[in-house]
Amino acid sequence: MIKKSSYLYLVLIIATTLLVSIAGCTKSGNHEAEFKPDIQPLPEPLKGYEAMTIPADNPMTPEKVALGRQLWFDTRLSGDGAHSCYGCHVCEKGLTDGLPKAIGANNKTLPRSSPTLWNIAYHKEFYWDGRSKTLEDQAMAAWTKANMGANAEETVKKLNAIAGYKQQFQKVFGGDATPAFVVKALAAYERTIISGDTAWDKFRGGDTAALNDSAKRGWQVFQDAKCTNCHDGLLLTDQQYHNVGIGMDAKEPDVGRFTVTKKPEDTGAFKTPTLRDISKSAPYFHDGSAATLGDAIDVMLGGGKANEHLDKKNLQKHEITKEQREDLLNFLKSLDVDCKITKPPLP
Repeated sequence: MIKKSSYLYLVLIIATTLLVSIAGCTKSGNHEAEFKPDIQPLPEPLKGYEAMTIPADNPMTPEKVALGRQLWFDTRLSGDGAHSCYGCHVCEKGLTDGLPKAIGANNKTLPRSSPTLWNIAYHKEFYWDGRSKTLEDQAMAAWTKANMGANAEETVKKLNAIAGYKQQFQKVFGGDATPAFVVKALAAYERTIISGDTAWDKFRGGDTAALNDSAKRGWQVFQDAKCTNCHDGLLLTDQQYHNVGIGMDAKEPDVGRFTVTKKPEDTGAFKTPTLRDISKSAPYFHDGSAATLGDAIDVMLGGGKANEHLDKKNLQKHEITKEQREDLLNFLKSLDVDCKITKPPLP
């Protein structure tokens, strides 16, 4: 028979244990709600270039960018749970995926390669054919179509069930996650992917020691060969569309910009890519048909590949020596970017 004092003591022990257990569960259950996003200052704008266009309904804030950065890396955004935006734009591959053609949701090979995203927010149109007019439109298309294959409505339900995401969407947008809020956050993050401090930038800024002698000679070769007809300015792209003949000998060639404008003169024309980080982003062109940077140079210096719609105005054959070719390659390497994009903690 248990004495009354012993009984009370036993009840006290059980009650204390339950309280500790409940407190522990409560603490564990609130762990997600206490998620701390990696909020960083907004980067400096690209110096010496026109101001970035930012939509009035999607202003930049550090908190929104931090949310977009998480979404950028999160494979839970994709339809198959295996793909993220970063997966097609990785640092070591010059913000491409290093593949001839991108691999989309459910491991489906897509018709074109993943373009680099350096300074993408300073561009006016997006994709190889320019079919998207805003970063928000581009983000929505990449998220919900072949690239990531997500059902937007189903995905935001999952995001709202994650306390750390729900908390951030409420703080940043004043409401639960919606498809529109997701793409606004992604676009805000994309507007921070800025490169303006390569060795070439420093050289242009007056630091003559930033380039070695070979790269300096290569910069001159680059200009003399009229590469600047299309790869001009700080962005190293004219943001225009040119037919250089790539893939036009195929049985059913990719007609590029023509799919958007329906203008015959745009047949086989593709957007001029920036040359920033170009030495890391092999293979080259919209179909990844040039395995090395040297191969791509040879195509361009050779005047492109003959076809009915070849842009002969901007693309002409140029003969250079072996030494000049080496110098040109060294100049292009001076456009390498010190990529500091890293994966943040995810809710």
